[in-house]
Amino acid sequence: MLKPRECIATLEPYRSPIISRAGLNLDLNENTAGCSERVLARLRALTQRDVAMYPEREVGERLVGNFLGVRPEQVLLTNGVDEGLLLLCAAYLGEGDEMLLADPTFVMYPIYGRAAGARLARVTAGEDFAFPTGDLLARISSRTRLITIANPNNPTGTLVPRADLLRVLDAAPDAAVLVDEAYFEFGGETLLPELSRYGNLFIARTFSKVYGLAGLRLGALIGAPEQIGCMRRFCSPFNVNAAALACLEEALADQAFVSEYVAQVKEGRERLAKLCEELGLRSWPSRTNFVLMRVGASCGKFVEVMARRGVRVRDVSANPGCEGCVRITVGTREQMDDVVRAVRGAVGESRS
Repeated sequence: MLKPRECIATLEPYRSPIISRAGLNLDLNENTAGCSERVLARLRALTQRDVAMYPEREVGERLVGNFLGVRPEQVLLTNGVDEGLLLLCAAYLGEGDEMLLADPTFVMYPIYGRAAGARLARVTAGEDFAFPTGDLLARISSRTRLITIANPNNPTGTLVPRADLLRVLDAAPDAAVLVDEAYFEFGGETLLPELSRYGNLFIARTFSKVYGLAGLRLGALIGAPEQIGCMRRFCSPFNVNAAALACLEEALADQAFVSEYVAQVKEGRERLAKLCEELGLRSWPSRTNFVLMRVGASCGKFVEVMARRGVRVRDVSANPGCEGCVRITVGTREQMDDVVRAVRGAVGESRS
């Protein structure tokens, strides 16, 4: 009987977390303002030829390289950041290697690591989800081949100090170190300037969050030219679809749209933080487009009540250290009026 590799056969199935698209969806950290009107106009202008021809990814990599101030050969566009993670695991992990990560973190890191046959070496965040720099450094060994760090972190929204990231890079010269900056635009800190110093540094960026292109699936992996070149050897040359590539230039050009959305997110984060304080709920300072708040034992009921009130939020209790917590994506100014009302009502109902 045909069987997959043991590391695949023993994986817990992971399915789309989408339950429903009814109401206001604040459970997946999508851009609730949508995308730029300039992007929509470019989509509408797609021709039959655009759709029928294979896409030219290299054109997009030049655009992203120019925008980020790096060389095109340092950029690999991917089918969302997820494909970039898969490529990293395939390139640097094998049976018996170790993947090092700090919990809680993005759910796909351990899944892709285990799928590659690697052992997971996990450390736990400190008080208030502080990055466990000392514990992580202590776990680095000759078997460590990939270290993944979401910065800002998902699901906590917290930021890892730059000095701590550099300590990790210095301590693991023989391991690939991924700094996943999917929420960079909301946090404002990046390690891009360090690429010339560290040949083991990889930075991930996405167009799913601030640019509102989650449905087009477009991400970028940035690193040393020789390392990115290795992944080009086995990455499909047509992995990024024509619609995403066609919209990329307009998305990058419309920074007014990006700035306005980021401003609304920052206002919304503050509103949620103040609301949590008023209601006696614990929340953590966020550098992303979501807020993590602890509802407590009534977390499940709170999520259900919020859904009945037309707002979907994410129960993240299964993440280490996040027991009783929900993650709420920040909406636009108008949407946040509804969110505040829904949270007030849901807290009261779930407590009763």
